[in-house]
Amino acid sequence: MAPGKTRTMMCAQHKSDDFKGTPAPKAKGEESAPHASDTEMQIAKTRQPPQQEPEWEGFGAEEGSDANAEAVDVIVDQQDDVPDKDESEEELERLVFGDSAGFMKGIQSFSLETSRAFADEDSERGEEDEDLEAVADQDLFFFDSGPVAPSARVPAVAKVAEEEDEGDKPAWEDSDDERLSISLASMPRLRKLRETEDDDVVSGKEYVRRLRKQYQRLYPMPVWVLQATGKAKRKRTHKTDEGESGEESASDMDVDDEDDLSTQPLARLLKDADILANLSGGSAKRRKLQSGAIDIQRLKDVSQKGPSAITSLSFHPTYPLLLSSGPSSTLYLHHVNSDPHNPNPLLTSLHIKRTPLTTTAFHPSPSDSRIFLSARRRYFHIWNLTTGSIEKVSRIYGHQHEQRTMEYFALSPNGKYMALRGSSKKGGGIINILDASTLQWVTQVRIESRGGVADFAWWGDGTGLSIIGKSGEVTEYSVRNGVIGRWNDEGSVGATVIAVGGKSGRDNWLGGDRWVAVGSSSGIVNLYDRRAWLENNLTSNHNDPNNSIPINPKPLRALQQLTTPTSHLAFSLDGQILAMSSRWKHNALRLVHLPSATVYRNWPTEKTPLGRISAIAWGRPDENEEKEGALALLAVGSESGRIRMWEVRV
Repeated sequence: MAPGKTRTMMCAQHKSDDFKGTPAPKAKGEESAPHASDTEMQIAKTRQPPQQEPEWEGFGAEEGSDANAEAVDVIVDQQDDVPDKDESEEELERLVFGDSAGFMKGIQSFSLETSRAFADEDSERGEEDEDLEAVADQDLFFFDSGPVAPSARVPAVAKVAEEEDEGDKPAWEDSDDERLSISLASMPRLRKLRETEDDDVVSGKEYVRRLRKQYQRLYPMPVWVLQATGKAKRKRTHKTDEGESGEESASDMDVDDEDDLSTQPLARLLKDADILANLSGGSAKRRKLQSGAIDIQRLKDVSQKGPSAITSLSFHPTYPLLLSSGPSSTLYLHHVNSDPHNPNPLLTSLHIKRTPLTTTAFHPSPSDSRIFLSARRRYFHIWNLTTGSIEKVSRIYGHQHEQRTMEYFALSPNGKYMALRGSSKKGGGIINILDASTLQWVTQVRIESRGGVADFAWWGDGTGLSIIGKSGEVTEYSVRNGVIGRWNDEGSVGATVIAVGGKSGRDNWLGGDRWVAVGSSSGIVNLYDRRAWLENNLTSNHNDPNNSIPINPKPLRALQQLTTPTSHLAFSLDGQILAMSSRWKHNALRLVHLPSATVYRNWPTEKTPLGRISAIAWGRPDENEEKEGALALLAVGSESGRIRMWEVRV
């Protein structure tokens, strides 16, 4: 209702006999009162007392009765007209409150678009339902993992396809592998899956392939599986010269046929860039250790408990690599790395079938990447890291009867020769020397010692050997000049091991080595100083048949800290420390300071976890660690298969 206008409505009063409590109608002839104004009637209504609510007995009038209704008069007060709205006001009102025309138009357009959209969807669904009937269930869904980076290894996909075509295809494939991309360089534990230094992002399918290959390398396929699938070679026996059947054929002794990482070239094995970055640039300035107490810190273990004892340890002369092996017929190659996230990772391993390895060693020349490994067999293997090939040397022509086993060997420090301890004979022993390059026989050393050869060690320059018999006699042998002297170990009761080290100052005499240590079955280790022999050599007659070597020299110190047979003696690379141990007793290891020939009293302690020691090796830290005060690395292998490592600091 518009403002300024008032409407008053007067309702008619109906006469009805059914409506009780109302005044009686007027008599005929009485004049009706004139109509009162609206205002007077309103006042009268307010003054009248409230009447009792009538009771309704019926609705409407009876038949035949007259129900006369009075007419309704409506009076509208007339006022001035409101001025029309201008365009700006109408536009503003439409924007704020809207209008009916725009509302109806919006409803119509919305209804039309919605109906069309539903109609289109129904038609598309019908077509899709017809097309998706033949689609596999795994192709109907996918995981939305976000935008996928382009794979940087396009050749890897082709490689996977080739392998699937050649070999057996997997029983089930995940379609999401094609959409995934994994960065191998971002996580340290995935770096071993790279094939080159620049290899980084691979597809999910290639990632699965490399993980499977890594698993097969660490856990070779069991023999019964190979036999069940027909992949195992048949055993072939052969007759030896004595007419007896050999223990195992050459085919059984060969390496696994799988093309895993163990037979891949050095470039793939050294795929971690940290190995090349941490190479030592050269020997640091010589720093001298103090006697009494040694500063030694334990590093992360190289390996945890293994399947067998560690009988051989060897550090690479150039790269930070550690070689270990044992009777489990497996050779392990670890990267010596102090990274806390991935310390000392395993680079690769090589398994030789049914060949409990006894001795393994890197070639000492930095330019030669071969690894020599042998067992109690009539042959040994050479693993070339550069080419990935494995060569088997089965016999020494002309001396195969004297070399029935090749389990004990040693490579000369100059890399020219390989010495093999031959079969013992009554009253003596034999050592055959081969050319390390051609593997041809060069010469042979025979000693007269009851029980044969106990041990031997190459001179520092690689031109000769110090050989000790079990009776305690030491033979100094030159490859070029033959036997140049013999001397006896003082008080020797069953000699077990010998080691040389340090620098004497005269390189052309006995290899330039200063220290000689001889261990015995009683646990006593005699330490000799060849520099004192050198003084006798300068003052004595040069026509001496023993070349001025004293026949019964006095040891500088008789070390009696070990109470069980001595099993290992090893000098550090700079000749300042001698490590001696016995595998017949727990924690039987001692470090000797040179030249004072005193044993360090503060290490090892009763709580040092050494166990039964089965191998010892000294290594050189990298250049950065040498600048921070590191002098040498000590690796200790135990019969439980653990390899623990310590760092000696100045």
